[in-house]
Amino acid sequence: MPRRYYITTFGCQMNKADSERMAGVLEAMGLEPVAEPDQADVLLYNTCTIRDNAEQKLYSYLGRQAKRKHQNPNLTLVVAGCVAQQEGEQLLRRVPEVDLVMGPQYANRLGELLEQVWSGSQVVATEPLHIVEDITKPRRDSTVTAWVNVIYGCNERCTYCVVPGVRGQEQSRTPAAIRAEIEELAAQGYREVTLLGQNIDAYGRDLPGITPEGRRQHTFTDLLYYIHDVAGIERIRFATSHPRYFTERLIRACAELPKVCKHFHIPFQSGNNDILKAMGRGYTRERYLHIIDTIRRYMPDAAISADAIVGFPAETEAQFADTLDLVATVGFDQLNTAAYSPRPNTPAATWPDQVPEAVKEDRLQRLNHLVATVAADRSQRYLGRTEVVLVEGVNPKDPTQVYGRTDGNRLTYLQGEIEALRGQLVRVQITEARAFSLSGEPLEPLPRTPAPLAATGH
Repeated sequence: MPRRYYITTFGCQMNKADSERMAGVLEAMGLEPVAEPDQADVLLYNTCTIRDNAEQKLYSYLGRQAKRKHQNPNLTLVVAGCVAQQEGEQLLRRVPEVDLVMGPQYANRLGELLEQVWSGSQVVATEPLHIVEDITKPRRDSTVTAWVNVIYGCNERCTYCVVPGVRGQEQSRTPAAIRAEIEELAAQGYREVTLLGQNIDAYGRDLPGITPEGRRQHTFTDLLYYIHDVAGIERIRFATSHPRYFTERLIRACAELPKVCKHFHIPFQSGNNDILKAMGRGYTRERYLHIIDTIRRYMPDAAISADAIVGFPAETEAQFADTLDLVATVGFDQLNTAAYSPRPNTPAATWPDQVPEAVKEDRLQRLNHLVATVAADRSQRYLGRTEVVLVEGVNPKDPTQVYGRTDGNRLTYLQGEIEALRGQLVRVQITEARAFSLSGEPLEPLPRTPAPLAATGH
């Protein structure tokens, strides 16, 4: 009987993409997925260390599975991702039943690491590693949309963030390798790709070449032009952007390229300049607002989402009010919010004037209330309009409905059969507009662009 595996994924889109790659490795080794963790012979936790609660949840899960391992010594426990990179051997000392600890950069080397484990070794793989072009085939969780990593790591030094320490230095994939992966996805029937990077605007900074105009030969803007004409791919999204590097040239490209979705995820983190400086973000409130104004000058209906942190060390009530004001001024379609959480090996974690938890929780609730109010108001512009929705799956709460997303990334529900509509671009007349989702009546699917028969290796 073949070994069976189960992967639990915490955190961001980068982690979800890494989990797909690791699932692909496991299935290439002959392992089969199972529906429940207690059915698995190989149990892998792909971890996130951005927030302390995700880290504590991991240790809770590990405690339960450690007991199970005493009853089943053949169970293989793997901790991958950012907590693994951060903790290294410390994790083994805390939970000695774990067999393999591996950082994010080792995702495509999972197979060889497991072979070492099954040969009798307990393995820690967290040393810095140059990421060679990944030839593994991810096991995609969707048959319609797919993640495509374009740059790994991060060179920023935000004072609250552990990412540079756990994901390493920036490493850009070559444009040819990225295009080849997208062409293969198109040949498999995928309709949409999301280009991923911890700081995607930094793409190409580490690649050689200067243009005659004196700029870098490879930028994220150039990459969008290079991949845009892949036949069969109807939509291109990207995340996450950094305001420090978000240029008017990139905005203009997004306006010019019809496949690039008019949705921008640009974290601002705080609306106060002193807090932004303490965070090490490298831009001001005024610079952020200029970016938003420029986007709306080129694309008036563009959807804007972001991330924000409340309760950063020494944040005053007046400084928090600047964040509330920025949210109201911009009018975000969606905002991911979090109370500041001190993370290991980050400068801000050791600073005095940490904001009390009760104050952070109060500010978070007030911000979330405003976010919901603003998002609901933004949603009203969709009422009565016809939107094009890419159908992805079945509404888990109503099997007579399917769901998909608009160009602006609004989750939208409509009546229909998934067998007929999955992967279709459908015109939908919007009849209900909630804060973070829409409902509508389907009109008709759009003609489907034929996909290439096989990847061309452009």
